[in-house]
Amino acid sequence: MIRSFNDTTRRNIAELCARFRRAAPEGAAPSLKRAAVAIALTRAEQGAGTAFLLTRRAAGLRAHSAQWALPGGRCDAGETQAQAALRELHEELGVQLGEADVLGLLDDYPTRSGYLITPVVVWVSTDAAIVSNPDEVESVHHIALEAIERENAFSFTTISESTRRVIRFRLDGQDIHAPTAALIYQFREVLAGRATRVAELEQPVFAWK
Repeated sequence: MIRSFNDTTRRNIAELCARFRRAAPEGAAPSLKRAAVAIALTRAEQGAGTAFLLTRRAAGLRAHSAQWALPGGRCDAGETQAQAALRELHEELGVQLGEADVLGLLDDYPTRSGYLITPVVVWVSTDAAIVSNPDEVESVHHIALEAIERENAFSFTTISESTRRVIRFRLDGQDIHAPTAALIYQFREVLAGRATRVAELEQPVFAWK
């Protein structure tokens, strides 16, 4: 199903996010560093549909270089998760939004590398061009929502190092893993009206550091 990039879609997704009830924080959360990412909804590159922005991290970054990621990063002192996601979206892609553009927050996801990531769903209300920061972003991609709503978009496997399932999002012949895949998967489930939890979905070993 193609979701047109218009006010009706914005309202529908805002209502779905409002109905979603975030899971209670895990007991270990205080030991993790707070971070936030933006699920930034914008116009698809082709047609009138809605897409979200996905980046490939710059190869020169010290951590998780060249990996697929949603725009985001660590929360600064005194910032809410929404404020951090909006700031990071501006710093990485030059997209300037306000808190009125926030549609909702999804579940926190604890990573093996010591972060607690909050996904923040935002509506890109500006038509300004995306200008990526080359120090942080190698490339930026518009992923149509119908791509994540395909029946075979996500798959699960196991690894010898963990008893938890590893989630994968298949995109143009490549596998995108957790945490990014887990956050996108939960957003897909929210679009379908389901409150599917993802905190127990595992990351591949290369993402543990």
